[in-house]
Amino acid sequence: MNRTQLLQELQSYQTSFVEEKGYINSFLHLLKDTDAFQRTHLPGHITGSAWIVNSDKTKALLVHHAKLNRWLQPGGHADGDENVLQVALREAEEETGLKQLSVLKNNIFDLDIHTIPNRKDFPEHLHYDIRFLVKADESEQIIVSEESHDVKWIQLSALESYNNETSIIRLKQKLL
Repeated sequence: MNRTQLLQELQSYQTSFVEEKGYINSFLHLLKDTDAFQRTHLPGHITGSAWIVNSDKTKALLVHHAKLNRWLQPGGHADGDENVLQVALREAEEETGLKQLSVLKNNIFDLDIHTIPNRKDFPEHLHYDIRFLVKADESEQIIVSEESHDVKWIQLSALESYNNETSIIRLKQKLL
């Protein structure tokens, strides 16, 4: 998925979630900038993430992000790569060790814009996150990268006890 395909997909993206509908124009505006896929682009930039589910879609694989100290789906910076699906898969493999990832839907699964707090080396900024639905086998060995405190399969019925943010709950609701 290149920038042109991403723009086309965003222009036709349909969602029943009000907050997500509000993000579409912000994404389209950001993508007018040639540096939208660079982490140095402020006040925000494109990121890609993978909502990884097991085969029966009863569990999601989350990482306990070290810097943010929260349970989240794997994902990260595009670093200039305009193929955001490829970015999401690369980040998922780096953060979980999974190699047998299957994209269940080549289209956008979810959109989110969230604030990343100020750190000593970088100011507060926004992540314009494009999320894809991915399947993995629970029996494949997972790793905990240096970016995380933990990685684990979480029952969707217990998701709120790990993270009850609207954007994470929305990912669960889209599966139901």
